[in-house]
Amino acid sequence: QVQLVESGGGLVQVGDSLRLSCAASGGDFSLYSLGWFRQAPGLDREFVAAINYRNDNKYYPASMVGRAAVSRDNAKKMVFLEIKSLKPEDTAVYYCSAKEGRYSGSASDYDIWGQGTQVTVSS
Repeated sequence: QVQLVESGGGLVQVGDSLRLSCAASGGDFSLYSLGWFRQAPGLDREFVAAINYRNDNKYYPASMVGRAAVSRDNAKKMVFLEIKSLKPEDTAVYYCSAKEGRYSGSASDYDIWGQGTQVTVSS
């Protein structure tokens, strides 16, 4: 079983870019697909990005295409999320997550979660 810890959140301004990191420990990192989700106050947890375990295939919702980029470093057991052109509606707690096997855009498919990191986009 892998454990996850996010970092890199903070207060940023509209139009900025931000890079979030997620460090894994335990387990065999290479066997897991990784997902990024976010949750804003009063809203459900929302899919942001995912990266597959067998290759570098990425999966984004339509709203994130061209604006989000997910990557992984298996040697360092880390996964990253970059978001550019940040908007106030990007304000949320961002979570990294893991599941064995093929990636998914559904939060319910992931059974391992980090503690979350707050991203606040101000104007």
